[in-house]
Amino acid sequence: MNATTTDAQSATVTGQSQARQLRRSADEAMLAGVAVGLARYLDADVTLVRLMIAALCLLTGAGPALYLAAWLLIPRDGQDQSIAAAWIAGRRGQSR
Repeated sequence: MNATTTDAQSATVTGQSQARQLRRSADEAMLAGVAVGLARYLDADVTLVRLMIAALCLLTGAGPALYLAAWLLIPRDGQDQSIAAAWIAGRRGQSR
């Protein structure tokens, strides 16, 4: 039994639903795990999310910027901080 299973069981026992967290996938990623993380959060098919990201890239040009922002701002599975938050924390530590 892992921590996720334990958390899910304790939420079921107490009758409270567990809050979903937006996380990038560490295992099922094609690039940075953004599409898989969004699909899990939205409870949608990952192929549909990937097609939507591709459509944003092709039709509006905003797709790459939004994907990059999501990659920097959404933490990876098993991590507490995103890449951007870790970088900012490191910069604050250097300035002191």
